[in-house]
Amino acid sequence: MKGIRQLADHLDISIGTVSRALNGKKDVNEETRRRVLEAAERLGYVANQSGRALRKGSTGVIGFMMQTGHEITGQGDTFFMSVFDGVQTVFARHGLDLVALLCSSEEDPDAYLERVVARGFADGIMLSATRRIDHRFALLDRRKIPFVSLGRSLTDVGQPFIDLDFEGMATTVMMRLATRGHRRIAVLRPHDDLNLGHVFVERCREVLAVHGLSLEDDLIFNASPNEAGGYRIGQELARHPNRPSAIAVLNDGSVTGLFHGLEAAGLTPGKDIAVIGLHSPQARYLSPRLTCFDLSLRDLGISLAETLLASMPAYATLYPDAAHRRLWPMTLIDGDSG
Repeated sequence: MKGIRQLADHLDISIGTVSRALNGKKDVNEETRRRVLEAAERLGYVANQSGRALRKGSTGVIGFMMQTGHEITGQGDTFFMSVFDGVQTVFARHGLDLVALLCSSEEDPDAYLERVVARGFADGIMLSATRRIDHRFALLDRRKIPFVSLGRSLTDVGQPFIDLDFEGMATTVMMRLATRGHRRIAVLRPHDDLNLGHVFVERCREVLAVHGLSLEDDLIFNASPNEAGGYRIGQELARHPNRPSAIAVLNDGSVTGLFHGLEAAGLTPGKDIAVIGLHSPQARYLSPRLTCFDLSLRDLGISLAETLLASMPAYATLYPDAAHRRLWPMTLIDGDSG
């Protein structure tokens, strides 16, 4: 398959319709778009077009895919902007530009990435919000598009990744709480199938088992990564018939809401229930002071960019020491909440 005309002839539809489908235009119905994308992949049209652009290095663009939506507030505003600063610091050395690929929380991320890949405008891709089983990995590997993931998945195609050390965080939190006498410990994790939630819970259970304790299913709470999600869990904790004495929070955007939810129910964080979470700009104003894990997001972005470039032939020799796979350490900051 050499071009769009042959693809249109194969599908017996117009060249214009094929072009609009490949470029994600809204005036093409989903069934037609699906047929075009499947045929393009099967017959090699998309792979050939994007492959030519990648070999020439002609786009000068790296795409960073992230999810957006009304439930994703603090995570998008504070976390990613700091990471982007580090990423673009590296890309600027090579005249590359970072472009945010904003996938709505109401759209299937696999279909979104299919559409992005069909346009063939990026030299490489950065993925975030990695799921337990993530089909995006296989798609990019199949299309021979260089990519790095901020996070891991059970789907593994040998791609480079950097992930926050959630196992280390879980180990530190559970050992700290267990040795301080807590026996019923809860966890607040993301409300969807993000792999980090699974990783954290698994390690929590392993550590607690060493102390003769368990993480009970009814003490694993799920919430959106914002204040409203945290507030709701604070209220649920207050109503719980057998309330835990401590909770570990994985959503940095949820911590402030959790504090307010507990306080509205007449409970004092750090006194009635210990709280340990992730640092965020908003958390610095909490009272009592939050016991939390912190990290340099800008440095994380720098390492993420260098890891991606090390996997791309045009830049690999410039980054011989870049980590292929790395767990990014977080530092515990003592506070008064847990």
